[in-house]
Amino acid sequence: SIQISLRKRPVDQERVDRMITGIVRRLESMGESEVPSTVIGEMVMDSLGNLDPVAYVRFASVYRNFREAKDFEEFVEDLSRFEED
Repeated sequence: SIQISLRKRPVDQERVDRMITGIVRRLESMGESEVPSTVIGEMVMDSLGNLDPVAYVRFASVYRNFREAKDFEEFVEDLSRFEED
């Protein structure tokens, strides 16, 4: 899903690999043998939000199961939290 959300986006594969490595390290540092998929999904979303806002929206639209244009509108309004960083 990460690769699909980044398709045709101007993001170097090296940056994607670093993002994934960072997520894996965070998961490993939790010291849990099992981690809920919701935790992983939120980590991916946070990382994508910092990497590429379009990929972030693409991933979120599937992960959060957007059904209407209104769902996208509300979500995109929240993108400003990444622009402030």
